[in-house]
Amino acid sequence: MSADRVLSGMRPTGKLHLGHYHGVIKNWVAMQHSHDCYFMVADWHALTTSYDDVAIVGKSIWDMVIDWLAAGVDPEKATVFIQSKVPQHAELHLALSMMTPLSWLERVPTYKDQIEKLSTKDLGTYGFLGYPLLQAADILIYRAGRVPVGEDQIPHIELTREVARRFNHLYGREPNFEELAKAAVKKMGKAGKDYDRLRTRYLQDGDAEALVAAREILVASQNIGHADRERLTGYLENKGKTILPEPEALLTEASKMPGLDGNKMSKSYGNTIALREEPADVAKKVRAMPTDPARVRRTDPGDPAKCPVFQLHQVYSSAETREWVKAGCTSAGIGCLDCKQPVIDGVLREQQPMFERAQTYLDNHRLVKEIVAEGCARAEKVARATMNEVREAMGLGF
Repeated sequence: MSADRVLSGMRPTGKLHLGHYHGVIKNWVAMQHSHDCYFMVADWHALTTSYDDVAIVGKSIWDMVIDWLAAGVDPEKATVFIQSKVPQHAELHLALSMMTPLSWLERVPTYKDQIEKLSTKDLGTYGFLGYPLLQAADILIYRAGRVPVGEDQIPHIELTREVARRFNHLYGREPNFEELAKAAVKKMGKAGKDYDRLRTRYLQDGDAEALVAAREILVASQNIGHADRERLTGYLENKGKTILPEPEALLTEASKMPGLDGNKMSKSYGNTIALREEPADVAKKVRAMPTDPARVRRTDPGDPAKCPVFQLHQVYSSAETREWVKAGCTSAGIGCLDCKQPVIDGVLREQQPMFERAQTYLDNHRLVKEIVAEGCARAEKVARATMNEVREAMGLGF
């Protein structure tokens, strides 16, 4: 496992909006400087709910990648790739489906929740039931140590951990595991003796600090390869070889980006501003926003707490501007159009560099395809190595 490797993705189901930027992409841009990031266009996942409207999936893929790049995702620092172009995702999903109990998938909270929310669609399909397992395969194929999620997605990470645990329990015991593990300890030299001593302390006395120290020795050891390192990770706790490491959830803050009506920004609510919305359309949408219902006339005082526009001021305005809005609104000293202008200015200021970065790719679409092709090649190299071990463990390595 690479502790600093991050896997995250988005479904291509239409144009991205500022809610996507503030809820997901802004976090990606920050993480790419400190983590080994893999950002995935989840086109297989899009088909779990949009299997009857495939045109939108194909059309959205390239628009979405351009939006990512426009928002600051750097292909020199992060791996940008398309899920279906790395066949090991589907292969691992199939392999894991052989040993994952059906009840584990049926109990995922979002399964019944999504069926109720999307009641107009027929979601009684194997693909929809199995999408949490495909999500687990997406993570495990890269042995990602961290997965950035909101609180509502934690059950998916827990399922991934359970699947990895079950897989390692079933297939991690090689016929000559003990001999291979002891041989790997010898390769470590003096560090191997320290590892052995700490392992004994942990297994005999349950010393949690010894377990942590032994893991640190494994991470730092230069004398062993990946297979030995995974073998010794399992040996440390008297388990088998850890083929698929359990990832950790990297909790991210919920998006604070409200929609034009004050609700969460969402395409289903029709309250969005696109990531690359034309300036004139931004101004038109913000000027048409509802305000405090009490302000019927220009001379009526209002309450910013009851106004959706003030929620956008929390995102785009300085403390000084917010104080000006509060004072002007409650005293009827400013009109609603006066209040909306700083929000318009703030959105346009945020979008300007996005337009500039996007233009490079709009002018040269081949550049986008090259970035994705390189990302797919990098991703497949990692995925292929994992899948080789999985096949070997499951008796398919002949």
